[in-house]
Amino acid sequence: MQLYGYFRSSAAYRVRIVANLKGITLDHHPVNLVKGEQRDADNLARNPQGLVPTLVTDQGQALTQSLALCEYLDERYPEPPLLPGSAEHRAQIRALAQAVACEIHPLNNLRVLKHLTGELGLSDDTRLAWYRHWVATGLTAVEAMLEHTMGDFCVGNEPTLADVCLVPQVFNAERFECDLAPFARVRAVSERARALPAFDKAAPGVQPDAV
Repeated sequence: MQLYGYFRSSAAYRVRIVANLKGITLDHHPVNLVKGEQRDADNLARNPQGLVPTLVTDQGQALTQSLALCEYLDERYPEPPLLPGSAEHRAQIRALAQAVACEIHPLNNLRVLKHLTGELGLSDDTRLAWYRHWVATGLTAVEAMLEHTMGDFCVGNEPTLADVCLVPQVFNAERFECDLAPFARVRAVSERARALPAFDKAAPGVQPDAV
């Protein structure tokens, strides 16, 4: 299978983590978001949204959207499970995953940040304040949710889809020097997850296209 992504894309980061957890080898193909390669004809043919990641399966089908890709890999390679336990347990995992992937990440996506300083003409300082505001707002909610679900990881004592989403968001928050001091649970979970080989090998800084 082939993964088209960008080393700092948190969405592609999620899929890399899952592949590592499952012991799956993916052929990586870089799509440089900073250079605008996501809007090139080849990438649009794979991913009509002009985004990353895209996973091209071993049957040649192009699949998109990181949460869908994570669940696809989980269904094809069920061990270790990303969504273990009871229906209630799985709902908690999905709620935390979506609190990051659907509430925090879209507001801080590269194309949104570029729109703020490009078309809307906001300053870099204002853009950074926007980023930090929505990270703090989202992580405040995640921190409260973890009070009811946290073990060693977000939900229980094994990494799940929730951790797969949280770790890339924390990486991005650190990159933009967000204040993470108020989020002790978020930091503790992220540190434990990042110490695992599957997460460590998926980190942006060790990817072939890292610059």
